[in-house]
Amino acid sequence: IALAYQGNLTRVQSFMLAPEVSEQTYNHIGVPDAFHALSHHANDPAKKDRLALIQRYHTQEFARFVEKLAKMPDGDGTMLENSMLLFGSNMSNSNAHNQYPLPTAILGNGGGRIRGGQHINFKERTPLANVLLTMLQRAGVPIEKVGDSTGAIAEI
Repeated sequence: IALAYQGNLTRVQSFMLAPEVSEQTYNHIGVPDAFHALSHHANDPAKKDRLALIQRYHTQEFARFVEKLAKMPDGDGTMLENSMLLFGSNMSNSNAHNQYPLPTAILGNGGGRIRGGQHINFKERTPLANVLLTMLQRAGVPIEKVGDSTGAIAEI
């Protein structure tokens, strides 16, 4: 993805580290269990610890990508400064299939179109689609609604 951005082959990309029902194992980080099975940990501390190792691995891989973009020149800044990256999950508590509160991070500043360096604690059950709507609008897409969105987020 970083090379595609650097070569100006695309400026839009979607990447999933692991699908929700993945049976992928993570032997390379010492976790022989399947991701999905661990996500239904039944509050077993050992399973939760192994799930945390997988989640840490995913986060570290994303951080490596972000670091590449931060070091990559783009115009008067870096590729990261000129990007809007969304990182998160589809679940807050996968064991309970609960998506609230949904952990989500936005990185980059979209060439000055989004504000960073902040933590926003949204009202309970704020749709993730509001974040998507805001990012699309800040990218210049003339759109008024995405899925179950209820409006753009001024703080972003």
